[in-house]
Formats: sequence, C-alpha cells, structure tokens
Amino acid sequence: MNSVQLNRIHTGKGFIAALDQSGGSTPKALLQYGIKENSYSNEEEMYALVHEMRTRIIKSSAFDSQYILGAILFENTMDRSIDGQFTADYLWEKKGVVPFLKVDKGLADLENGVQLMKPFSGLDDLLKRAVERNIFGTKMRSLIKEANPAGIKQVVEQQFAIGNQIAQMGLVPIIEPEVDIHSADKGASEKLLKVEIFDQLSKLGKDVKVMLKLSIPTENNFYSDLMEDPHVVRVVALSGGYTQAEANEKLAHNHGLIASFSRALSQGLTAEQTDDEFNTMLSKTIRDIYEASIT
Repeated sequence: MNSVQLNRIHTGKGFIAALDQSGGSTPKALLQYGIKENSYSNEEEMYALVHEMRTRIIKSSAFDSQYILGAILFENTMDRSIDGQFTADYLWEKKGVVPFLKVDKGLADLENGVQLMKPFSGLDDLLKRAVERNIFGTKMRSLIKEANPAGIKQVVEQQFAIGNQIAQMGLVPIIEPEVDIHSADKGASEKLLKVEIFDQLSKLGKDVKVMLKLSIPTENNFYSDLMEDPHVVRVVALSGGYTQAEANEKLAHNHGLIASFSRALSQGLTAEQTDDEFNTMLSKTIRDIYEASIT
C-alpha cells in the first residue's frame, strides 16, 4: 500500500471521480456523450470509444488534483494507455490522482429485497494485475431495494468477505452497498445497513483499511459515526441517479461526506463539443462537485 496515496485519500480535500462504466453500462455512457450504438459494431470498438472519452476527461486541464483525489477505472481502462503510460500510472504520475479499479462482475437477480454481486471469477488474478498496474484500491457494488434485514445482512457480509480478500493483497477495498434512491423505505434500509456495517467493521483485523461508498443518506450526517471508525479511510457518496444539481445539493448537507460521482460527473459532456467547450463544462462540474464535497 502506497502510504502517500493513503494519506491523500484519508485527509485530502476533493472527491473521487468514477470513470468505471463497464460492459453493461458503457453503451449508456457513450449515448450520454453523444455516441450512438450504431457508431460501433463490436465490443472492442465500443471500448476504444469509451477509452477516448475517458482519456479526454483525464487529460483535460480541468481534471486537476486540486479538486480530484482519486479516479475509479474499469478493468479495460486499466489495461489501456494514455500517452504511452498505463492509465493508472498516468493518473498518479501526471495528474497526482490516486487510481482505483472496479472489480465486481455486476449484480445478481433480486432476492430478499437486494441484489448481491454476481459470483467472482478470476479475482486473485485480477488483483495481482491491479498490483502490477500500481492500483491503490478497488470498488465493488451491490444494490439494496427494500428494508429487508436478511437481504441487507447478506449484502454486507458478501462485501466484507471479498473486501478482506482484497485487503490481503495490499489494496484498499471500497465497499459499496448502494441503497436505491427510489426505494419507498430508503431511510429504514440505511438504518439496517449501518448496523450491519458496524458489525463487520468490528470483525476486521487491526490493520485492515476499507472505504465505504454509500447513497447520500435520507437523514443528513447519518454516516458521520462511520467516518470515525479506525478501519475507515474515507466515506464517499454515489450520485445514484440524482441529477448533478440534486446530488450536489444533498451532498452539501452531509459534513465530511465526499462525492464519488459517475453520471453526475459526465453530465453535459459530448463528443461534439470543442475542447474549449468541453473543458469549460467539465471545469464547472468539477468545481461544483468539489464545493459540495468540502462543505
């Protein structure tokens, strides 16, 4: 584990940029960027286009470590290069931004009001490659749709079991049990979730470090006590389908909670924009998210 990067994530001002759309969500990300599905004919062409989009974001003068602490990458992005350097090395060496890697394989079917992560295959090999590529940490997402105690317990147990495996490789796992923002009992789910997270934190080895990526809570500052746990490096928030303005407004009411936005980060960016238009839009977005994150 890189101690300089750990300290930056733990104490730095800024937010985590989520650039980790994977196979299922890549077409939507490209469509939002103005690239239609008939613009590519196979998966390789699709990934090449999304890498161009991500490269444009990362290389932009607006994408600055003054505002951005880290960036979450998809496996395909980790294996690609920017200006002759692997993406993670470019992020850290050229931009001063700490690289993370999305490692989950998507969501299983809904059961007990939740969607667990699909079974992992080849995780050890992926983690070894991540270490070789100088990745600092990982991210994996589950989804909670109902305040079902048994389902929420399953989600958290699965997240921390795999998180422990990741931590043993010297990486910092981002535990992401998302609560659906449209859930009728979102607040009740969050109360159950926090109890289960504290239970799992209490079982971690003394030196194990994790991060938490959570939906912006229904009750302001609801996760403040989690931020004080010695195992927790940082608590970050996902935008969860809120618009950029909605996510920023809600985030600003939660002291110490910082953004890790994906759709809200790239909102308004299009392939047709000139570099000046693109950089101006991205700069405003980044500054707005940053201001919400340091409130």
